[in-house]
Amino acid sequence: MRRRSHYRGQSSKAGLPPGTLVHTGKLPTTGISTVSVMTYSPQNIHEYRPDNLDQCIPIKGTSDITWVNVEGLQDVELIRHFGDCYGLHPLILEDIVNTSQRPKLEDYGDYIFIVARMVGFHKDHGIETEQISMILGPGYLLSFQEGIEGDVFEPVRERMRAGRGRIRSLESDYLAYGLIDAIVDGYFTVLEDMGEFVEDLEEELAEGPTQQILKRIIGLKREIIFMRKSVWPLREVTAALERGESKLISDVSRVYFRDIYDHTIQVIDGIETFRDLLSGMLDLYLSSIGNRTNEVMKFLTVIGTIFLPLTFLVGVYGMNFKHMPELERPNGYFELWGVMVALSLLMILYFKRKRWL
Repeated sequence: MRRRSHYRGQSSKAGLPPGTLVHTGKLPTTGISTVSVMTYSPQNIHEYRPDNLDQCIPIKGTSDITWVNVEGLQDVELIRHFGDCYGLHPLILEDIVNTSQRPKLEDYGDYIFIVARMVGFHKDHGIETEQISMILGPGYLLSFQEGIEGDVFEPVRERMRAGRGRIRSLESDYLAYGLIDAIVDGYFTVLEDMGEFVEDLEEELAEGPTQQILKRIIGLKREIIFMRKSVWPLREVTAALERGESKLISDVSRVYFRDIYDHTIQVIDGIETFRDLLSGMLDLYLSSIGNRTNEVMKFLTVIGTIFLPLTFLVGVYGMNFKHMPELERPNGYFELWGVMVALSLLMILYFKRKRWL
């Protein structure tokens, strides 16, 4: 898994005044900014991509619900145009293009600013998160994505096109619920993929600890912490949507936001479980390495203990004194070998009886 920098690109904003638009995203994107619009009512739906940005201006305040989705934040002038069109605060525009924001909710009265993070998991690259910024207003919803190819919103679009569910019969707050719910559902998919990866690591660790397994455990633990950072604040966001007093959130939608809150708690529990599992696997790895080292040291100690008296005998009879009683024995060499072999066998039997071998 790749090395991750949590605050990459922030240095480009150092010293700039508040509200300055500087895109800090570093993820591989398509490189272009595109705008797609869906206007809908219970009877009909219209989907298009405006040729001129001025087409985005009249949609505010119409009787239909309008969803404007912007993919790609490199064009800061486009983001500034939407800010002028909808009267957004400059600090909101700054947060939209600054893609390292934590999930949060800010209520500005006439509209609500929501930040969430869409998460994906790949075994080779680890966890990838994409910032999703939303502006929820009366009769409209603006969403801003970093521009990575693909998102989790396609099932929502399909339900809108087919007229399934309640999304076309309710207000824009229910559309915001649908998008956040799709993001949270994506977390469960990531947890399933990570669960399979953790199981594979456990099986490999049971077969025998290696340096490669240790690197993968540490890398996955780092990814878990990064995902926790992306998911944990979302609990506060959904709780604020459920319990807040904003006139933009209807009582009907509050029930659904409560359901997202419950799902978010489940995701957090799953993340904490994986973190505990990885900590246990790391402890198991260290214990296995320690046990292996102890076995090697025990074997070397036994060998050294066996050879210690033999070394003593060889050292005694290897001294260069001219008069030694045993030097004149005709079978002294073979007798010494017999004593050493017998001594070695006795020590081995003793060690086995003590279960040291």
